[in-house]
Amino acid sequence: MNDIIRQLMNHRSIRKFTDEKLTADEVKVLIEAAQMAATSSYLQAYSIIGVTDGEKKKALREISGQAYVEENGHLFVFVADFYRHQLMSERLGEKIDDYLGATESFLVGTVDASLAAQNMAVAAESMGFGICYIGSLRNDMQQVIEILELPEHVYPLYGMVVGHPADKGSQKERLPFEHIYHENGYDSSDYQEEIAAYDAAIMAYYRERTDGKRADKWSEQVIGMLSQKTRLDVDDVVKKQGFLKQ
Repeated sequence: MNDIIRQLMNHRSIRKFTDEKLTADEVKVLIEAAQMAATSSYLQAYSIIGVTDGEKKKALREISGQAYVEENGHLFVFVADFYRHQLMSERLGEKIDDYLGATESFLVGTVDASLAAQNMAVAAESMGFGICYIGSLRNDMQQVIEILELPEHVYPLYGMVVGHPADKGSQKERLPFEHIYHENGYDSSDYQEEIAAYDAAIMAYYRERTDGKRADKWSEQVIGMLSQKTRLDVDDVVKKQGFLKQ
């Protein structure tokens, strides 16, 4: 196992950081590493917003509900971005409205940003930083758009906090290899048994981590979350920004 794979296998979310901020050079390296990710058809359909303003970080923390949105080494917000493409189309006198309104552009922007984000995560961990993705910024996408002054054809996906770890965090076991990897077609023949075994492993993880105060099953935790009506505004906000109109 080489050092890169060992690092990937050791990933865990870090939610407590020291007060030390990332330097401008460190931020630049992380952005440049993110930019070297694969991008669909060379569109580079994303931007990364660094948030250093105290009031804006506080407002984003209130949306997220997570203290580490404000207390970190640096906060990045990844956005799908076709605004620059719209400007180019106007300059060249070509219409791209049909593409921007299609589901494909929504997927391309989301995937491009996510590939860049994962590049940044790997780069940050290789530099000794801890990271945590912040999907809870989608608790109020419209407010995030207003706080970050995002133009049309741009929508926020998630944040990423990066910083010097104040603790080691803990690593949750992932689903079994056989549950994730399928050859030549989708095979769900052993799903119930595999999920039951995974539930038992996750219950043991929570018992150990909480000294017996918590023993969640993964399946109950996940289905409990998915059964709730959350973030129902996302569809309207994305359409307001110029996507999913067809």
